[in-house]
Amino acid sequence: MNRRLLIILISAFVIASICALLVWRVVGSRLAASKAVPTTRLVAAAKDIKIGAVLAATDLTTLQILGTAPAGAILDPKNAIGRGAISTIYAGEPILDSRLAPAGSGGGLAATIRQGMRAIAVRVDQVVGVAGFVLPGMRVDVVISGIPPDMQNSQNTQARTVLQNIEVLSAGTDIQKDAEGKPQQVQVVNLLVTPDQAQVMALASNQTKIQLVLRNPLDTKIDPVKGTAMTNLFEDKSAPTTPARSAVRVKSRPKAPPPFSVVVINGSKRTEEKFASTGGQQ
Repeated sequence: MNRRLLIILISAFVIASICALLVWRVVGSRLAASKAVPTTRLVAAAKDIKIGAVLAATDLTTLQILGTAPAGAILDPKNAIGRGAISTIYAGEPILDSRLAPAGSGGGLAATIRQGMRAIAVRVDQVVGVAGFVLPGMRVDVVISGIPPDMQNSQNTQARTVLQNIEVLSAGTDIQKDAEGKPQQVQVVNLLVTPDQAQVMALASNQTKIQLVLRNPLDTKIDPVKGTAMTNLFEDKSAPTTPARSAVRVKSRPKAPPPFSVVVINGSKRTEEKFASTGGQQ
């Protein structure tokens, strides 16, 4: 065999062996790294779970992830069954302990009330309730309108913002009786308030009309809002007219005295010369 051809073949074999060795080491290291990452099995929602619902075994499934479990994740379904959801959990989402009410507290609206807070129901009109204007988790301001007690003899209705940045717990319908004792469906919104705010809402519900004003959930600023009255809506807010300037008496300039003329007679020739008057007599 040609010596030159033999050298080429040996060189190609050596290069191919080195490349194969490098590929094997890279693939082997990646496989070893993938085997070294631990997997964790978590408890997840098998379907959408609404707020206030009590979890059952049929609501749960398991989900395997790479790495360690996130903080607060539930690993055993027994730790989730029988507890109420304090926020909506969607299908396939891992269930965290912070999303569930404490064990033994049950479900429903009571389980969603945080420590030190209260839930108060507010009747709203059909537009607010049916149109989905207010939904759980949204933030609202509470505006009341009515006639103040010290102005009962007047017709000057006033509006005022009494609460701001209030969280909505739930929204739905309730069965109440009308003036004749007949049952009727009314739209009710439950708000999460402090005990002091609950007293304000109780008075407002009995004496005034309540309107909920939707706000951006990221806007938590409390603004100083002044109340307004019905008479303020009909005030003439056009720009005041500029008062007419008083007439200024302009002194008339005195008339210039008429010019005077001088007649010069030279023999039969008669000439007349006119001169401007300087104020003296002619």
